[in-house]
Amino acid sequence: MHAEMLVRMVNQIAEFYGTGSAPDIAANETLSHLKRMWAPRMCKQIVEIGSDDPGLSPISRVAVGLLAAAQAQKRVAG
Repeated sequence: MHAEMLVRMVNQIAEFYGTGSAPDIAANETLSHLKRMWAPRMCKQIVEIGSDDPGLSPISRVAVGLLAAAQAQKRVAG
């Protein structure tokens, strides 16, 4: 999937969860959604794009960073 499409999708998810929520809660809800609803390939791609992508919203940036950390921890755990 194209990077621009993934960035747009994660931003839409973050916007949904960010409405009326504190940013940390919205980022964790976005992370939860990505883990539950996105294919592993899509999660891997958004992590490869990186949390520093300028197209990501602040909440998306945190969620992608959390996802990257979770994937790294999973690799270490085996």
